[in-house]
Amino acid sequence: MTQYAIYFNQQWVGDHDPEWFLSRVEPSMAVIHDMEAAGVLVFAGGLEEDLSQAFSVDGTSGTTSVTDGPYTETTEFLGGITVIDVPDLETAKMWAARVAEGCGWPQEVRVVKSRPDAAP
Repeated sequence: MTQYAIYFNQQWVGDHDPEWFLSRVEPSMAVIHDMEAAGVLVFAGGLEEDLSQAFSVDGTSGTTSVTDGPYTETTEFLGGITVIDVPDLETAKMWAARVAEGCGWPQEVRVVKSRPDAAP
């Protein structure tokens, strides 16, 4: 089995009225419930949009520093992530398509690399 991250940048969501967002709750939650029932869901969640709640940690200089805000000034930021554990790429594509359809905005998919010492 391979883990895949299905995620989106907040800016891909687009501008919609509150009713539109409410219309996405049921179909997006249905996909999550289907993932749970299929035994493939590892994690799913949206991220806080308020970047004043974000902080960065850097330990590359030999001294760890913690700063308020995102690591870099950026026009795009991660909006949410779902991690699944599935047998193959085709299954990952199927679930990613279901997530994109349920949410109503594009998703990107990448393989999650396992730790070198992790059991297969």
